[in-house]
Amino acid sequence: MKAGSENLPVYSLHNFSSEERASQQFQVEVFDANRHFAVKYPHRHDFFEVLYLHKGSGSHVIDGNKYDIEPPCVFFMSPGQAHKIELSHDIDGFIFIFTADFYLLNQRNPNRLIEFPFFFTIRQDNPPLVLTNEADKLFLESLFKKGVDEIGKPEGYSIDILRSVLDLILTTSASLYPYDENRWKGKGHIVVKKFFQLLEEHFHENLSVAQYADIMALTPNHLTQTVTQLTGKTSSQIIKAKQIIEIKRLLVHTNLSVSEIAAKMNFPDQSYFAKFFKREVGVSPLQFRTQSL
Repeated sequence: MKAGSENLPVYSLHNFSSEERASQQFQVEVFDANRHFAVKYPHRHDFFEVLYLHKGSGSHVIDGNKYDIEPPCVFFMSPGQAHKIELSHDIDGFIFIFTADFYLLNQRNPNRLIEFPFFFTIRQDNPPLVLTNEADKLFLESLFKKGVDEIGKPEGYSIDILRSVLDLILTTSASLYPYDENRWKGKGHIVVKKFFQLLEEHFHENLSVAQYADIMALTPNHLTQTVTQLTGKTSSQIIKAKQIIEIKRLLVHTNLSVSEIAAKMNFPDQSYFAKFFKREVGVSPLQFRTQSL
């Protein structure tokens, strides 16, 4: 179903905050059927999100990967990711959304956020953290409740307490999140995650591997070797896959013409764009749009 607009909506923090908090870099609140915001799906955010659910059911599609909602569980989203969520009426939990600046202000390590295993993931997937231990569930729940209580204080909240609560939520979640620590540690791990972060920011500019490497102050060969070693894919393959995902979204969820999408994705002309899409997908952009309706 098309969004009826010319772009996939991108929401900032102020879209989910009350007017008096429109300029803040974070929000923590109860997430249930009474949480009403006029948003269209699918959409993407320009902030980080932690969604804790302890009741209800449904599905969550993040960058084309579909996950069943089976509480108690925690979903994590990085800036730039597109998602669509379908929830039962009895859904209940908490949500903490925040900017990188809010979290990193007092952190000595500028890579701290992308070092968490669930942000800008190496595998480019977003499986939720499923909580199997009652004590872990209760502890995480208490942290979210503390955040909600703190931000709701009539005399004003302590931003240091909220930042500490968020750090505890992320650190606790990281300790429980399933991943191969030996495989995902080291400088190569950070290089790949930074590449993914840049790709989310610049995919619409149609940059080359060399241009991404230049931004990262690396040689193209070093970037590709590191990416291939950790992901099994080349930098070029990952760039193309990201472009194709976005082009498909624009074909299905907007009314933009093929030439407008080509221009939006910074391709030199419609003919080259159409050949690129057909080579990667097997059908023309218009055929894909027709098949998806």
